[in-house]
Amino acid sequence: MTRPGLLGFRVAPSATQGIDWAALDAIWAAAGQLDVFSAGWLSDHLSDASMERGGTAFESLTTAAALAHRVPGKWIGIAVLANTFRHPALVAKAATAIDNATGGRFVLGLGAGWHAGEHASFGIPLPPMPDRFARYESAVATLAALFSDAAREPPGVTRQDPFYPLEGATLAPAPIRPGGPALWLGGQRPRGIALAARYADGWIMPGTVAGSVDYFIERRDVIVRALEAEHRDPETFAFAGQVEVSLDAAGMREARAVALGFVRAGADHVTLGIPGLAGPAGLATMAREVAEPIRQAAGGA
Repeated sequence: MTRPGLLGFRVAPSATQGIDWAALDAIWAAAGQLDVFSAGWLSDHLSDASMERGGTAFESLTTAAALAHRVPGKWIGIAVLANTFRHPALVAKAATAIDNATGGRFVLGLGAGWHAGEHASFGIPLPPMPDRFARYESAVATLAALFSDAAREPPGVTRQDPFYPLEGATLAPAPIRPGGPALWLGGQRPRGIALAARYADGWIMPGTVAGSVDYFIERRDVIVRALEAEHRDPETFAFAGQVEVSLDAAGMREARAVALGFVRAGADHVTLGIPGLAGPAGLATMAREVAEPIRQAAGGA
């Protein structure tokens, strides 16, 4: 399989949402036993994204690597890494390690970075959007170069760039997946959509609009046109929606309806998010009451 199947689960790795390491590890261990999920997802924050400052969170790349053994045969995705946190060369090396650990089943989501308080707390620059997006575009192109066949052996790749130049750079060991880890972007505006159409393997809707099927439909149509302009087949490109699941009866009923709306609108993958306090039992409930009915209604995908 070149991309995840229909459904994935997501638990924000934040202690303020009821997650410590033992709880997070237990949820992922339980997910590894559930066939209905093809992927497990993490977000990328250095503190609690629901707060202006502070709170706790596990760093996503090391967390993904540590949890990979809990979900054998499944994909792991990060939606999405903040480009401002890391040099793309380090992202390429970390992503390659997770790609190898998962047998080529890693989705590398990448965004430009956004949480101002988080950046200020740790002294990480958050440039104005024009400069930030220019760096993001350069990072995506740099990752594409490092994941190319040319980077698998000497003389490597050389790339002139104002932000992330490469000179005889090689990426060894190489990723297992041909072309490197699956790259999913979350662009919403013309430059972001053009970037995804040129470089990405998929698009995942931002968490800020999670649950909006209308938004998904509108953006999907725009992205399809951009892919066709790049002479790419939209059928080879993944579109992913996101749903937050409240584990009361009404919340699960609503989540089923929204997720099926995404599927009918052309989503290839839907992430189902639960609160950390739900624990393994909550994940099992969500799998039984939400994920399984969605899979059955979608034809057992």
